[in-house]
Amino acid sequence: MILCIDVGNTQIALGVYAGDRLVRDWRMRTDPAITADELDIAIVAMLGAYAADLEGIAALSTVPTVLRELRLMLERRPGTPSVVVGPGVRTGVPLLVDNPREVGADRVVNTLAAHHRFDTACVVVDFGTATNIDVVSARGEFLGGAIAPGMEISMDALAVRAAALRHVELLPPRSVIGKNTVEALQSGILYGYAGQVDGLVRRILGELGPAAGPVTVLGTGGLAPMMEGISDTITEYVPDLTLDGLRLTYLRNVRSTSVNTGQSKAPEAVSGRSDR
Repeated sequence: MILCIDVGNTQIALGVYAGDRLVRDWRMRTDPAITADELDIAIVAMLGAYAADLEGIAALSTVPTVLRELRLMLERRPGTPSVVVGPGVRTGVPLLVDNPREVGADRVVNTLAAHHRFDTACVVVDFGTATNIDVVSARGEFLGGAIAPGMEISMDALAVRAAALRHVELLPPRSVIGKNTVEALQSGILYGYAGQVDGLVRRILGELGPAAGPVTVLGTGGLAPMMEGISDTITEYVPDLTLDGLRLTYLRNVRSTSVNTGQSKAPEAVSGRSDR
């Protein structure tokens, strides 16, 4: 079994794979001040009986302080092969952007997993702390994309800056025309955000043009379920996309990695930074 660890700015997602099947997954809150020991204890506690069956670990972190502790935690497991996605790790994803080192590790593994799963050009909408909209060519190349504030960030900003407004549960209201303050906020956040995403996706599809061939638009990330039935452009929902990309990255690297540093001599490079 392979353990995949995706450390985002708000949550840490973990998944255990048997072959290409996700057997179990968990989420925990991200604490930028967490230590390697605390991280190890929390992960082992969540894994339970699965901990004894681990054959390897693949991980990424978009939080630099946690990335350091994550690497330290894995160094203390010399008997378990591991890959930490970062500069020098083999992904097979060409980064066709101005500065490849600016591309977050999560966006790279999402590109890998999306192309592997659908084998078409893709637009990947990752709903997290920020919303990343990434464009993948039919050849599996990362072409760039757009980054927008996430739904929860938008809600937080509204509650802080508007004295009469407050946090509400992110659920679809009875109608787009809210009949009270709670429903008006829910409508503005959910339907307004879907409109923003759909508008960006349509512009991206227009720029790609017919030469791109069929394009799969998919949603992923912790808040993606909120968009089901609301977004007009997202046709596929793959909640475990990043975890699956980590699994694929592990398989690409494990045979050439002799120690658990997560480093190889492949030319692809990612920074491990993102705005999730």
